[in-house]
Formats: sequence, structure tokens, C-alpha cells
Amino acid sequence: MGPKWWWMSLVAWVRSAASGEEGMTTAELLGNAALGIAALVAIWAVLQALGLDIVNWIRGQLGV
Repeated sequence: MGPKWWWMSLVAWVRSAASGEEGMTTAELLGNAALGIAALVAIWAVLQALGLDIVNWIRGQLGV
């Protein structure tokens, strides 16, 4: 029983834990929240970088 046995038992434990439904809702909610925050930060960064250019382009198109 060497390191390979330990690794195989760890893989089997992770697979059995991942296949169960209990306890996954918290992780899923935290993952979704993290993705939402990342998306908001990305949108904010794009608007910060391009916002003035877009406003100026709109003004140019409208002739204001």
C-alpha cells in the first residue's frame, strides 16, 4: 500500500462526494455569485475604458 493506493482512495472519495446532491447548493451559489461579480467588474471596466468614446461617438452621430 503505497502512494498509489492513497491517491486512488482520494479520487474515489472525491467522485462519491461530487455525485451526491447534498452540500452542493452552497458551492453552486457561491460559484454563481463569483461569476456574477466577475461579469459586473468586466462590464464596469469596459464602460470605464470606452464610455467617453461611446458618448462622443453618439454626440457625433447626432450632431450635438
